[in-house]
Amino acid sequence: MTTSTSAQPLKRRVAFASYVDENYLPGFLTLLRSLALTNPGVCEDFVVLYDDLRPVSVAKIRNLHPRIVLRRVRDAHYADFVKGDPHNYLVRKAYFILDVFRIREYDTVITLDTDMVVLGDIGELLRMRTGLGAVAQFFHGQDKLNSGLLVIQREYLTDEFCARIDATGRSGEYELDKHDQGILNAVLAGGFVRIDPRYNFVKRRLSGNLPVPEDTVILHFTGRHKPWNGGERGYELAEAAWREYELSDAEFRERFFALDGPNHPDLVRHYGRQALRDGTVLSVAQQVAAACQEQGRYREAVEVLSGFRIPVRRHAAHQLLGTALMAESRYAEAEAHLLLAAADPAGAAKAFGKLSQLRWIVRDDQGAQRYALRGLAGDPTDRLLGIHQRRTATPGASDDPGPGRAWSSGAPAGEPSAQLAHVAFYMDGQGNAGDKVLPDSVRLCFGNDNGPAAWHPEHVHRVFDEGALERVNQRRGLVIGGGGLFIPDTSPNGNSAWQWNVPDEMIRRIEVPVAVFAVGYNNFEGQEYARSRFDESLRTLAERADFFGLRNNGSVQRVRDLLPAALRDKVVHQPCPTTVLRHLVPGWQDPVRRADTVLVNCAYDRSGLRFGHDYGYFLEQMAQAVRQLGEHAEVRYAAHAVTDEKFVFDLRREHGISMPVDPMYDWSTEKILDEYARTRLVIGMRGHAGMIPFGCGTPIISLVSHPKLAYFLADIDRPEWGVSVHERELAALLVERARGMLDAHREAVADVHGRQELLWRITRGNMDLLGDLLKTPAG
Repeated sequence: MTTSTSAQPLKRRVAFASYVDENYLPGFLTLLRSLALTNPGVCEDFVVLYDDLRPVSVAKIRNLHPRIVLRRVRDAHYADFVKGDPHNYLVRKAYFILDVFRIREYDTVITLDTDMVVLGDIGELLRMRTGLGAVAQFFHGQDKLNSGLLVIQREYLTDEFCARIDATGRSGEYELDKHDQGILNAVLAGGFVRIDPRYNFVKRRLSGNLPVPEDTVILHFTGRHKPWNGGERGYELAEAAWREYELSDAEFRERFFALDGPNHPDLVRHYGRQALRDGTVLSVAQQVAAACQEQGRYREAVEVLSGFRIPVRRHAAHQLLGTALMAESRYAEAEAHLLLAAADPAGAAKAFGKLSQLRWIVRDDQGAQRYALRGLAGDPTDRLLGIHQRRTATPGASDDPGPGRAWSSGAPAGEPSAQLAHVAFYMDGQGNAGDKVLPDSVRLCFGNDNGPAAWHPEHVHRVFDEGALERVNQRRGLVIGGGGLFIPDTSPNGNSAWQWNVPDEMIRRIEVPVAVFAVGYNNFEGQEYARSRFDESLRTLAERADFFGLRNNGSVQRVRDLLPAALRDKVVHQPCPTTVLRHLVPGWQDPVRRADTVLVNCAYDRSGLRFGHDYGYFLEQMAQAVRQLGEHAEVRYAAHAVTDEKFVFDLRREHGISMPVDPMYDWSTEKILDEYARTRLVIGMRGHAGMIPFGCGTPIISLVSHPKLAYFLADIDRPEWGVSVHERELAALLVERARGMLDAHREAVADVHGRQELLWRITRGNMDLLGDLLKTPAG
């Protein structure tokens, strides 16, 4: 896969593909059912190559898969080749199946014949990353591949390879036999990756009515006689395996929703909508609502469950509905359902945690404290409950729960008219290290005192109500940010659909100057907002803001695209202040000596969106890199969040490598900056595991699993400082670039300083504008 971090999607894109006609449609429908029932956690695009499917047939196909991509095939040689035998499916498929090599939208394409049935886990095929994989022919030797299953990687999905296929087809120097793979065998000449035969187990191996081996993953009904057109004597046991998946739609859905899971949310929602139309039971509706919540579709989850009169003792359903209502800012209704959920001893801690969070969001610290204590009485080890209890233990302190700000003057709260209000994400103890540093960094852009004498905090996740509006309007201005506040699921709410829990009307009623400062558009690939609500909130904010600065040009472009033309030029680039920390921190001095260390960081929030099918590969490649880099420096692990430590546990369990851990989630801002300033190199996956050390003058390499890292590297014109977590030769490329920076470390540091100057000039220019806007009144 390409190493570009800006032009290419971050995740490796995988698709299935089949050639389907009307005669083979029954087989294809059974294939789709078997795939969903044996691999319910898998839902990739399925490309259907066709030339004669009727609309009713297309509808049946779409019923069984939510991500069907229809592609009509037109082979240049097809008409001449088959005009003497236009109904010969095998001849037609010999050309049409080669059309998969003309697909360009995916990195891996897996072909499946319509006379196959999936009986087991296909994860190994999804994890393949190199070559062209196939099962060697059972009857004709290992130099020829068998038809039906191909695992094709991007290097074969090219015009050059298609030209080779085309030239071979024109030459006629191949054997187009009944197995339909003659052209491809001629082109490859045995040069394919051998896959275990159980992934393409041909029916003929079961002659004499032999049973299907238990480890068979894909059973292939080669030959003229198919299970749906009468079958063939001597293969009754094999055909019985196929008929397990010859189901009506209702029977299929019943079996799917009886699976233990985990089931892919796209599949659950797709089949669930059909079940809800036909009338279904509450247990199915719960699965659908949970899938909606997993994808951030909270309103849809509410709609699904609101159609049922939920019995009092169905605690899990009340938990789901209460959580969804809370995400829609329907707090009173949510509280009622969560209290019913809390009646279940097994789920009480989770329900009380949500109740405590709800009360805190609506600015009832006493209520939040009561719910937290009730939950802790049942489970004293619950981490979320502990956070809420500590957060609300001191009245009035929960907007900014830090014990004290770095570089604060220590003076008490100043006069409101002399303060700036700051809407930000204020991290609790043992929270994300980057989000601890960020509010301090933003405030330092406006002056050296970032404590209560100069600043009034308003937590971004709490409802911006009448009281908050009054407090803000008493200040001399409002700063919103920084951080990736434009993201739908960190603290979902129905007021804005992004992190600031603010109704539009409250934005309009703010009377003081407003600066949106270094905010990021933080969506992962495939992640969606509640589009209408978010767009309206964004437009209202842009209309009201006196300054609208986003932390990278990628975010600038994404947000401009969502705004009316008249507002687009208002959105400008304001780098994240963490990237210019050397210019902001009072008395900053670059280190005279650095520790002989390399710090590594990984992130595990939204792992499926980060890694796709490639986590095992990523871990194996990182194990190689850690071993090799350990020959040049001590490799330590910088944990920004408690959950980041999964990397260390997995690396030790799977590869026997132990790493020292720096628990930055427990550290002060000063200690975090000191550690990042003294190390020689940081290899980080979190955005602030790159931006903070860069701001401290330390060379970085970003493990790119989110667009924001590529955006930042593009802004400083150093895309080569990023390596995709899906990079095919990840370890080799990472070690090569890391060694280059370590061997020429003085030059690498100088390069960081030079890149930083670009961002500092932009920041100073913006602050010159903001200085007049937010200046302290005379007298």
